[in-house]
Amino acid sequence: MKPLAVLLALLLAASTAFAQQPQKPVPKPAPAPAKPAPKSPFTPPAFKITIATEGAFPPFNYLDKKGLPAGFEMELAQEACQRMKAECEYTAVKWDDLIPGLLDKKFDIIMSSLEVNNERRRRLGLSRRYYLSPGAFIAHKSEPFDGPPTLLRNKRIGVQKDSTHADWIDKSFRRSAQIKRYASIADALQALANDEVDAVFGDKVQLWLWSQKPDGKCCEVMGQDIKDNQTLGIGVSAGLRREDAKLRDALNKAFAEMMSDGTFKKLNEKYFPFPLN
Repeated sequence: MKPLAVLLALLLAASTAFAQQPQKPVPKPAPAPAKPAPKSPFTPPAFKITIATEGAFPPFNYLDKKGLPAGFEMELAQEACQRMKAECEYTAVKWDDLIPGLLDKKFDIIMSSLEVNNERRRRLGLSRRYYLSPGAFIAHKSEPFDGPPTLLRNKRIGVQKDSTHADWIDKSFRRSAQIKRYASIADALQALANDEVDAVFGDKVQLWLWSQKPDGKCCEVMGQDIKDNQTLGIGVSAGLRREDAKLRDALNKAFAEMMSDGTFKKLNEKYFPFPLN
């Protein structure tokens, strides 16, 4: 073989061997460092909680057109959550399932017009009172009175039997008025509309709400608010688990701030023409 031919053969073999070798991938340029996300102007929530209500006691708590909990108590809850820096969810639960659900840790706080009593004190960690609906009288607009026993002597007073309001009436008017007991406050109010009684004693908010309906246009709430811790109770609190003491303290602080800075008063006036504390 001629020298030139040998040289060409060697070059061809070398190029073929090089082509058969695996080629290393060309490294891609390193990506530019990511820009840091802009800092949010809002303080991140300190914790997450769920607040439960019945959603069936307007205007305190009810379901809005979207089926979400709303009302006076829910606005108080939303304000408290902002002050606690908490991310809050709201859920509607049947009344009988509220306390069992709280104890089973299905939610963290009950705000559903939960009146303070000895059994709830024993089972729950209750917040400070956040509203009190006093006792009151309602009567026909044409027969105003202030409610002292001297003006109600021999008057017919309707009241719901086996209630705290019946206890107060028994204590205060047993010797000066005719007390008529009814199965429900609705029955007592119907008796008032029918002139079967001269006045009805009960929860001021319930009496006022009835007076705003067509059936109650005959009558209006009269006299002074009646507050008596021994018979009528001390008011409504939020329910928490007893072990959640820090959460209760934070909620109490939020309620106290709302009372002192006028926030509670504004919300109160949005829903009711009289104070609830």
